[in-house]
Amino acid sequence: MAVNCSDYASLFLNDLPMMDTRAPVEFTKGAFPGVVNLPLMTDSERQRVGTCYKQQGQQAAIELGHRLVSGVIKEQRLAAWAAFAEAHPEGYLYCFRGGLRSQIVQQWLKDAGVDYPRVTGGYKAMRTFLIDTLQAAVRECDFVVLGGMTGTGKTDVLAHLPNDLDLEGHANHRGSSFGKRASGQPSQIDFENRLAIDLLKKRHAGIGQFVLEDEGRIVGSCNVPLELHQGMQQYPLVWLEDRFDSRVERILRDYVTNLCAEFVALHGETGFEAFAQRLCQSLDNIRKRLGGERHQRLLALMQAALDEQRRSGAVDLHRAWIEGLLREYYDPMYAYQRDSKAERIEFVGDQQAVVEYLLARRPQ
Repeated sequence: MAVNCSDYASLFLNDLPMMDTRAPVEFTKGAFPGVVNLPLMTDSERQRVGTCYKQQGQQAAIELGHRLVSGVIKEQRLAAWAAFAEAHPEGYLYCFRGGLRSQIVQQWLKDAGVDYPRVTGGYKAMRTFLIDTLQAAVRECDFVVLGGMTGTGKTDVLAHLPNDLDLEGHANHRGSSFGKRASGQPSQIDFENRLAIDLLKKRHAGIGQFVLEDEGRIVGSCNVPLELHQGMQQYPLVWLEDRFDSRVERILRDYVTNLCAEFVALHGETGFEAFAQRLCQSLDNIRKRLGGERHQRLLALMQAALDEQRRSGAVDLHRAWIEGLLREYYDPMYAYQRDSKAERIEFVGDQQAVVEYLLARRPQ
C-alpha cells in the first residue's frame, strides 16, 4: 500500500518526481523544479467549481467537478496520471493543500489498479517548508559577498566554489540593465523555491558558509528575499579586480557573442534581430541615467556594431560602446559603491587570488 509523505526535506534532497494536480494557472504562479503539471481540472473547470462552491456549497461543487471531469476527459487524464506513476514509481502526487483534488486523483488511480502516494499538506506545506528553510539559513549560516566592477567575472568565480549561492543563476538573469537572457525568468515564487532548495542541499552536505554576488534588491524581475538582502548590506565583502581590457572581452563574450547565440538557438532565423532589439532596449533602459547626448553617442556605436555583425558576423566593433559604457557610466558608479562599502572589504585580488581566498576562508 502506498504511504503518503510528509518528509518534505527528503522530497527535495532526493529530487523525487512529483505530479502537481493543481490547475495550470496555479502551477504557473509557482511550482518546484522538475515537477510535472497534470491537473485534475483545467483553469475554466476550476473556476466553475469554485463559483459553485461559493454559491451552493461543497457538495454541489464536488458533484459539478465529477460531471465536468467524466467520460473521455476523465479517461484521458487518468491515462496521463497512470503513465506518470508507471514511469516514476518512486514519486508522489499533490494538490494545493493535500486535500480533495489529490485525494480524488489518488482514489481514481487506485480504482484503476495504481496505488500511488501523495504529499500530505500538498503544495502549501512544501512551500512553507522552503520559506522556513531559507529564513533559517539566513539566521544560522555565515555569508560573504563577492563584489567587483562590471565584467570582472564574479559569476566565473562562483562557478569555482562548492559553497556558491548563485542568485543570478537561479533568476536566469545577469543582474545588470543588460542582463536579461533570451529564455526569460522564473516567477518570483519559482526563484525563491530554487534558492531554498539549493541552500537545503548544500547545508545537508555540511556547508555552513555561502558566497554570493553583490546584487541589488532586484535581479531582473526577481526580488532577492528581504532577509537575505538586508543581510547583504552588512556581510563581509571580497572585492574582485581585473584589467580593463579583460573586462571588455568578458562583456563582449557574455553580452554579445553568447547572448546572440542564445537568441539564435531559441528563435532561429529571427534570433539575430531579436538579439539586436534586446541590446538596444537595454541601452534605452538607462537612457535617463546616461543623459541624452551620451545615450545617442553610445547607441550610434552599438547600431554600427550590430550592422557589421549582421553583415559579416564580426563582433569587434562592439568593443567601442562597451568601453564607453564602462568608462563613463558603470565604473564611476561602482567606484562610488566600493568607497561606500570600504570598511566591509576584507580581501582584494584577481580571480585566482579571490578563488583561493574564498576556498580557504573560514566562517567568521
